[in-house]
Amino acid sequence: MPTRITPFGAGPFHGRIVTDRLGHLRITTLKADAEGAGRTSALMASAPDAQMTVLVQVSGTAVLVQDGRAVELDEGDMVIPDPARPYSLEYPRRSTTHVFRFPHRLLGGVDSDVRRIAGHIIGTEDGVAAVLFPFLTALASTSSDDLAPAVADRLAGNAVDLLGTLVAERTRRCGTEAETRGYLMTRVLEHIDRNLGDPDLAPARIAQEHQVSVRYLYRLFEREGTTISRRIRQRRLEEAGRELARRARVAPTVAAVARRWGFVSPAHFSRAFREAYGVSPGEWRRLRTSPETSGSQADGLVSGG
Repeated sequence: MPTRITPFGAGPFHGRIVTDRLGHLRITTLKADAEGAGRTSALMASAPDAQMTVLVQVSGTAVLVQDGRAVELDEGDMVIPDPARPYSLEYPRRSTTHVFRFPHRLLGGVDSDVRRIAGHIIGTEDGVAAVLFPFLTALASTSSDDLAPAVADRLAGNAVDLLGTLVAERTRRCGTEAETRGYLMTRVLEHIDRNLGDPDLAPARIAQEHQVSVRYLYRLFEREGTTISRRIRQRRLEEAGRELARRARVAPTVAAVARRWGFVSPAHFSRAFREAYGVSPGEWRRLRTSPETSGSQADGLVSGG
């Protein structure tokens, strides 16, 4: 398939591409140093036959970018890019990827279903993917020279059938998964707010509390364009800023505020606070508790940070 490859870095570049065909299934294994790969509109136009592509990440990581959306593949993940749209892949370090391609028409009339799951990470821990992943991996290590043509055709047909079943399964999940993610995110955010003062509040504990994997938790926040650690720090800084801005006859020390909102040390708190708001906690307090500054203004500034 026409693909643009761009090595990263100025040093020597090492890579190897092995490709084979089983019936109508083209199997390519790409093992290379850090690089970028892409299917531009021009390259797609040069190959008029519509092809389905399935990427299986064997080692290392990869970032798929399509239509301005980026997803990261870890070892053992799969993804199906939208066959009608250009995309690019970035491999930040040496990695290995299996690429499976076959005529799009073989999947039948499921174009809309493919578009619904295209560009989304497919984990291989359960469902049809748990069966498909080892099957595809085994096919990638099988040479067509060792198989009779009829056997190769049947294996390719089985692979396409399983991929069609995977598309149908994931499409059915789409609606319920969105609802489940929304409910889980609400619960996680409430949990974070209730436990901001706990210095041991961390992704691993939150994942265990909600009976999900840490990896799934990370992806949940990636969909929101942030990370769970960033969210925890943001909420701690917001609450600490509000407390520092309150007028009181006896004001707590900066160190006491830092401890109350889960920061491991006053120095760590001060650095994080200055990075977020451009002033130290002490300067923030002086500015927000002066007679010229109202509490509502302080609250608005904290939220805006």
